[in-house]
Amino acid sequence: MGFFSRLFKKKPKNDKYQMGLHKSRSSFDNLKKLLDESDTINDDLFDAIEDLLISADIGVDTVLHFTNELRNEVINKQFENPSDLSETIVDKLFEIYLKDEFVDTTLSFTEGEVNVFLFVGVNGVGKTTTIGKLAKQYKDQGKKVLMVAGDTFRAGAIEQLYEWSKRAKVDFYQKDAGSDPSSVIFEALEKAKKETYDLVLVDTAGRLQNKVNLMNELSKMKRVIEKALPSQPAETLLVIDATTGQNGMNQAKVFNEATDLTGIVLTKLDGTAKGGIVLAIRHLYNLPIKYVGLGEKIDDLVPFDIEDYIYNLFKGFF
Repeated sequence: MGFFSRLFKKKPKNDKYQMGLHKSRSSFDNLKKLLDESDTINDDLFDAIEDLLISADIGVDTVLHFTNELRNEVINKQFENPSDLSETIVDKLFEIYLKDEFVDTTLSFTEGEVNVFLFVGVNGVGKTTTIGKLAKQYKDQGKKVLMVAGDTFRAGAIEQLYEWSKRAKVDFYQKDAGSDPSSVIFEALEKAKKETYDLVLVDTAGRLQNKVNLMNELSKMKRVIEKALPSQPAETLLVIDATTGQNGMNQAKVFNEATDLTGIVLTKLDGTAKGGIVLAIRHLYNLPIKYVGLGEKIDDLVPFDIEDYIYNLFKGFF
């Protein structure tokens, strides 16, 4: 039984995806309409499918890979009616994300240890908000959480993070604006070890300088963390604003080359019709999406679930 058949026989786990993906779903509703209104499976149909998927921001390379797979499936299964392609399209997009692997989207957290999550990404993507929302979630689970202001350069960054620490009711560590970020992180981790924190959430500057400088800065932070806590950071998460489309893909490329990313947090997925960026990031950079933002409320940052994601993109297919 294919993924399509299994998926649409069961109810999705998280209703937030239904509203959060309503803009992206329009592209895939148009895909269903295209299949229903087409008479034959030919090159024109494949071109139209490619255009629709590219408009959903799945990315040219990923779309071309997908349509090649789809063409092979049409030949192998001798499909003749375009509407027969629906299940295969869903199955193939699901396979692009999984890549025949088990994709672990949970955040790595070890009980009884100081866990460090390092957040990277350019300014304006929702990094600080993401840290604040995750801090609140772990606080609500009874964890002792420390937020660290590692972005000492951007005006207002420390104050913004501090406000989120108050909202989440967790502790906060900072030094003066302009301080060396690595020294801030080192001192915060010494505090975390001494006072037995469960989780340390580290903000970093969102500057995309030339790649060498970015690499050196992130490498220094990682060395400082590893020196203080050899098994850390547990997660190095790149925060991307889904509404930026291909710009977000470029950020993934640069940061993935600059540091050892463990996953992506994709914010503002509810605000874009280009939700296909999830598949493009996974296909091109082999990075799992760990969390997605599906609204502005503090509980609208949710663990990514590929089944809920695909289900709500393709609801119109059944």
